[in-house]
Amino acid sequence: MSFKIQAYDQHWVKNLRAGGMDDNGQTAEHAVSDGGGNPCRSCLDYIAKDAEMLIAGARPFGQLNPYAECGPVFFCAEDCTPWSGDALPPVLQNSPDYLVKAYSADDRIIYGTGQITLVAELAGYITTLLNRAGVAFVDIRSSRNNCFAARAVRT
Repeated sequence: MSFKIQAYDQHWVKNLRAGGMDDNGQTAEHAVSDGGGNPCRSCLDYIAKDAEMLIAGARPFGQLNPYAECGPVFFCAEDCTPWSGDALPPVLQNSPDYLVKAYSADDRIIYGTGQITLVAELAGYITTLLNRAGVAFVDIRSSRNNCFAARAVRT
């Protein structure tokens, strides 16, 4: 791969786990995973059934702007090992497809890049986008709920 999938910003996650505010200015909700599809944005794996989890409003952008979407995301309530692998993480292998969008360095969507992409074509499409001039990163979202899943950056 010519890219890596990033775990969510660990400083932000540690702050959230310590009772800090999410991007909506609220503390995270505590819940118990049903084991049926609660993807942690730190370890980028699914939270085990009956494990404690946090639900928070997250805006994975460096600055506020009209394109800086905020939405619900899950995290393991306890510390977990942030994703650092070279392959697609488990959270990007469970759905048949994902919404993929490229962004510029100023956190703006690059129009014409957003598409629902089959999981079998995900790595190829991310690579194609990151090879384009002006693309700083690629966000991968749920194609069903539009929740942020992960970010891909060049290696």
